[in-house]
Amino acid sequence: MKKLDNKTWLVYLLQCANNSLYCGITNDLPRRLRQHNGEIKGGAKYTRANAPCQLIYQEKTQDRSSASKREYEIKQMDKKTKLRLIQST
Repeated sequence: MKKLDNKTWLVYLLQCANNSLYCGITNDLPRRLRQHNGEIKGGAKYTRANAPCQLIYQEKTQDRSSASKREYEIKQMDKKTKLRLIQST
C-alpha cells in the first residue's frame, strides 16, 4: 500500500473481527490501519476492541470536506447497501 500525499483524502471501510463494518476518513491509510488494529497509539476504541480489522473498501475524494460528507453518506447506509458498494468495485 503506497503512502498518499497529505492532500489526498480517502473514505474507507474496515471489516472488524466481529464482522461489523467501520467507516472512516484519512490522508494516511497505512498509519490509520495500524492505529485501528492497536499497533500504534490512536484509532477508534471500537476498532481496537474488535481487531483485527481488514480494509475492504477505499474511495479517493478531493479534500477533507468531501471525505467527511461521503463518510456521512456511507454511515447512513444500511449494511446491505454498504456491502453492495464494496462489491461494485
